[in-house]
Amino acid sequence: MSNRTFTMIKPDATSKGYTGGITDIILKAGFSIKAMKWIKLTAEQAGEFYAVHKERPFYGELVEFMSSGPIVAAILEKENAVADFRKLIGATNPAQADEGTIRKIYAASIGENAVHGSDSDENAVIEGDFFFSKLERF
Repeated sequence: MSNRTFTMIKPDATSKGYTGGITDIILKAGFSIKAMKWIKLTAEQAGEFYAVHKERPFYGELVEFMSSGPIVAAILEKENAVADFRKLIGATNPAQADEGTIRKIYAASIGENAVHGSDSDENAVIEGDFFFSKLERF
């Protein structure tokens, strides 16, 4: 079990001005930020990041959405980071998310669900490495 995870605040949330509110929830939940950047993905970069979903019917829409505006990528640290962050963000469908979770508060739909959170320690490393060099981590 790792003490780091990866997250992205997605284009729907950044465009609505939710970045500060989401970051505040993350910090109040005891996570510390070890790397963070504001970036706009190209369609090629979004496609590479989500390559695991390439054969799924929603892949094209996902790539288009994730390259539609800026995102905030971050590496977070806390004991039991992946599991605790998944609980903090809530269910993918905000209608099924628990009260007080990021998605319950900020997500509009399954597709526009405000944040991404790594689903395993292994993916947290892969996803963090996609966005951050060793020099950008603290």
